[in-house]
Amino acid sequence: MIIRKANEGDVPQIIKVLKKSLGDELPVSEQIWRYKHYDNPFGPSIVLIAEENYDIVGVRAFMRWEWKMGNAFFHTYRAVDTATSPDHRGKGIFKKLTLKAVEVAKEVGGDFIFNTPNDQSRPGYLKMGWERSGKIKVGITPSWISFWKLQSGNPEYIISHKTSKEELGAICDNWNSALASNSRLFTPKSPEYLIWRFEKNPLQKYEVFSEDGIYMAASVKKRRNFKELRIVESIFENRENNLRKAGKIIKKWSSKFGVQVISFSPELKQLGGPSFVGSFGPILTLRDLNLQISGNQNLANVEQWSYSLGDLELF
Repeated sequence: MIIRKANEGDVPQIIKVLKKSLGDELPVSEQIWRYKHYDNPFGPSIVLIAEENYDIVGVRAFMRWEWKMGNAFFHTYRAVDTATSPDHRGKGIFKKLTLKAVEVAKEVGGDFIFNTPNDQSRPGYLKMGWERSGKIKVGITPSWISFWKLQSGNPEYIISHKTSKEELGAICDNWNSALASNSRLFTPKSPEYLIWRFEKNPLQKYEVFSEDGIYMAASVKKRRNFKELRIVESIFENRENNLRKAGKIIKKWSSKFGVQVISFSPELKQLGGPSFVGSFGPILTLRDLNLQISGNQNLANVEQWSYSLGDLELF
């Protein structure tokens, strides 16, 4: 068995391994793979494959991502797609690929790797050097405007821009500058990122609105007995003056989709009304590469992260 970097010619075989391993659990296609690992505005992913007799039997991908604190940029990776062919399980392929990908990420100057593994996979990551950073905090508020509204059908998601790309760039620049003045970690936003992440995402459709200093994106999650409006992105050019506008947009979306609950980043708790913030999200884990965590303990603590739900949402 050999482990090597994947190339674009390997994509069809990689998709076959993913489908064979995951079945119908997750949607996979060449379009989705290229969207995530080649079209990403932060750069191409690290993708390694395990090969036996010229057949791909395992794959591991680290998606490139960027965070910033003050004026310091952190070049990081998200541990995302991984699969082992069912015929080759029990050979330690996942561990071999992951540790080799960690080596590659460190060699190319990555600062850290982050992800939100589930309860089954988390112990394996911890054994490979990942650290628990804490549970992701999420804000929750009831949607009184549509709490008892039984919405029939599935309203279409709409992307509504009342700003040009240049104006959106200015909104992002002002937002990034405001967050850089705080001593917390955040993902810098740009029009290229927002369009890629929320407007051209083949995995998930989003409702998007931008106008006069504001950009917002949301999606609806169907739970067993209710529907949740998840505010995945909310960027304000002037936070105070736009909170009222954000509130009106959220009420409009709540009514449109007939949701009972609204979830949002803790950064949006200023919206007012009865709401609370708690550790309802998954556990964030982090793998140091070139940080020397002992001197950067603040980055290992999720309390020092300033994030939108879209920054950490699985996709």
